[in-house]
Amino acid sequence: FCQPGGWQLSKERKQPTFFVVVLTDIDSERHYCSCLTFYEAEINLQGAKEIEGEEESGLIPPAEVFAPKSLVLVSRLDYPEIFRACLGLIYTVYVDSLNVSLETLIANLCSCLVPASGGSQ
Repeated sequence: FCQPGGWQLSKERKQPTFFVVVLTDIDSERHYCSCLTFYEAEINLQGAKEIEGEEESGLIPPAEVFAPKSLVLVSRLDYPEIFRACLGLIYTVYVDSLNVSLETLIANLCSCLVPASGGSQ
């Protein structure tokens, strides 16, 4: 469900996409799955083969392709904008290699208290 268009490599980096899928379990409970899909550079090592008869000493640069990766947050609460912000924060820390532990960040997000629906802010 997190890559409904299929898992495909791309020659170009695509913009991240966000969407929400609602799954229903056997007890008719709803689960809101917020998905942030982004493309990350991967090295295609098959493109690095030497060309037969080539006498240059230089290396052939490997072909770069982009593979989709998804961050998914599953909740029984329907707060898509909050979940989008949380996934965006995790994405930013991961992509920019910030000096923050992803495990600590996710633990902090999981320990946040969420107000009851209709309750006070």
